[in-house]
Amino acid sequence: ITSKVCCKTVPGSLVYTEQLKRTLELSGHVGFDSLPDQLVSKASAQGFCFNILCVGETGIGKSTLMNTLFNTTFENEEASHYGQMVELRPHTYELRESNVNLKLTVVHTVGFGDQINKEQSYKPILEYIDAQFAKFLEEELKIKRSLFNYHDTRIHICLYFIAPNGHSLKSLDLVTMKKLDSKVNIIPVIAKADTVSRNELEKLKIKVMSELVSNGVQIYQFPTEDEAVAEINSSMNTLLPFAVVGSVDDVKVGNKMVKGRLYPWGSVEVENEKHCDFVKLREMVLRVNMEDLREQTHARHYELYRRCKLEEMGFKDTGTDSQSFSLQQTYETKRKEFIVELQRKEEEMRQMFVNKVKETEAELKEKEKELHERFEQLKRMHQEEKKNLEEKRRELEEEMNAFNRRKVAAETLMGQALQGCSQQPFKKDKDKKK
Repeated sequence: ITSKVCCKTVPGSLVYTEQLKRTLELSGHVGFDSLPDQLVSKASAQGFCFNILCVGETGIGKSTLMNTLFNTTFENEEASHYGQMVELRPHTYELRESNVNLKLTVVHTVGFGDQINKEQSYKPILEYIDAQFAKFLEEELKIKRSLFNYHDTRIHICLYFIAPNGHSLKSLDLVTMKKLDSKVNIIPVIAKADTVSRNELEKLKIKVMSELVSNGVQIYQFPTEDEAVAEINSSMNTLLPFAVVGSVDDVKVGNKMVKGRLYPWGSVEVENEKHCDFVKLREMVLRVNMEDLREQTHARHYELYRRCKLEEMGFKDTGTDSQSFSLQQTYETKRKEFIVELQRKEEEMRQMFVNKVKETEAELKEKEKELHERFEQLKRMHQEEKKNLEEKRRELEEEMNAFNRRKVAAETLMGQALQGCSQQPFKKDKDKKK
């Protein structure tokens, strides 16, 4: 790089002279290929969140598989088989691995499949998933948003645990997965695969996939667009559903300790691909396709919920005349519709109130008429009783007067008789003296 210096020698004239030559050495490669490194550093510092929904019957091994999957022991209360309804219990944990922070949320379906009437067992699960979508949409529609540090609770993956007993899916499994396939990424797994022989397990896998296809259940397919993971994902798609075994106990096999289960006839190694598909599930979910699960949740399932919700609220991209969308006009239109609907309901309630008042007045008048007739009847009865009592009183007075007259006459006669008796002994005494 050559620098030129302007020197003024003669008034009104400029002369450029070559004074110094410098060579600049680059400290590194100049270009935008460092942008991925910047994104990785920023994302690592910010951390990630991953939410897992475990759907399955009580005691099928959901908590044990989660402990085995993340090689830790999560706190979880044991559930009974006597729940009145399905309850969802989310638990959030902070995990760290190689300077990468992961906020993990595990949601258990407590009491799923324990009720006698299982018709409504899937509804609490749908309501929980929609509630998490609604929280995120509410945060997006705020004026002052904080999506950078917002704790995203949307479900990224649903591990649906299939019972190993039986030769096909239950009706509850088909109905639940059919209701959930448009809400969340579903990966079916056959739990406690060590209780089934190898031949029966292969037949069960084929039967499960054929029933899912025939009933139109859309499960999550590992992506094959990326050439780096297309081969492994294609091979893993053919192995669904995964047959897994969970265990947090250390078992001695040969000269080493491994995670597994010890039986009288031998041991089952969790991380042995000949025994179960646990390693395949862990590789597909945690190492290869975790980010795709997060992207599918946001770009597919959440966008479907968001579009339906905004259309329900009256929002649209373009008008009928292909004009640009105006949020203010939509708000005013919805406000007017709401006011009209409110006035209509108010008028209906007022009319209902008036009709109710009229009905009540008619009932009161009818009651008043009945009471008046009853009063008149009682009044007539009272007058008749009063008349009878007056007649009885007169009769009693006449009897009393007659009795008094007879009494006076009797007293008079008695007095006369007593007087006559008193004079007669006196005459007898005079005669005796004489």
